[in-house]
Amino acid sequence: MAVLRSVKALKRFSIAALDAELGRVHDVLFDDQSWTIRYLVVETGGWLMGRQMLVSPISIQGIEWEQEVVRVALTRKQVENSPDVDAAKPVSRQRESEFHQYYGYADYWSGPYLWGQATLPSMVSPLPLDAEAYAALEQRREEERAQQDPDLRSAREVSGYDIQASDGALGHVEDFLFAEDSWKLGLMVIDTRNWWPGKHVLVAPQRIAQISWASGSVMLDASRAQVEASPEYDPDLDVTTEPVRDLSHSSQHTP
Repeated sequence: MAVLRSVKALKRFSIAALDAELGRVHDVLFDDQSWTIRYLVVETGGWLMGRQMLVSPISIQGIEWEQEVVRVALTRKQVENSPDVDAAKPVSRQRESEFHQYYGYADYWSGPYLWGQATLPSMVSPLPLDAEAYAALEQRREEERAQQDPDLRSAREVSGYDIQASDGALGHVEDFLFAEDSWKLGLMVIDTRNWWPGKHVLVAPQRIAQISWASGSVMLDASRAQVEASPEYDPDLDVTTEPVRDLSHSSQHTP
């Protein structure tokens, strides 16, 4: 069982490239279909005139939690010349495709597994080099570009969303916990102070019935009593998905 890590704790970690520091983690973008972190949003500071850049978990070599450092297999020059992506706006598949093509990554949305043809980002293979495979890849990307249907969400934005159980209000989204190897969001931390003072409980994202991005609210497929019976979150203790077994509920989303 892998230990789950806090997204909130990851923010402000420095990003160490092969030859220099790139900046600090400002946010993460996750897709709301597989509930997996797809990019770190990095504040670059003065060396890139304050631009925000994206870093994929595919390039991450490891995280030093005590030192608060994320190490990536990139150079500062690579990041400087990468395609501009405005993380404050919806990121289209076209922009993602340009980003992936620049770095030589295979697309995570093209394949049967969590990371396309791989189960972990560290296992993602480089883009195919032979002409036939590359032509097939480009055709698939053209189909994705035509859809223009981004599904990436900002964890910074979602934190603070109101939580509604099936029988009343609960509190708000406080944090997400992710698996460091796959970058999948395994649990959501709910602050229940509006109803159950001083408590933080763990709920699987799969218990989300609806999310209204327009109104900033989350509806759970669970009652207040069920949430009250969920494991309590203690940030000083290691957390795994073992205490939470309600992972079979599918999620639906409303605009």
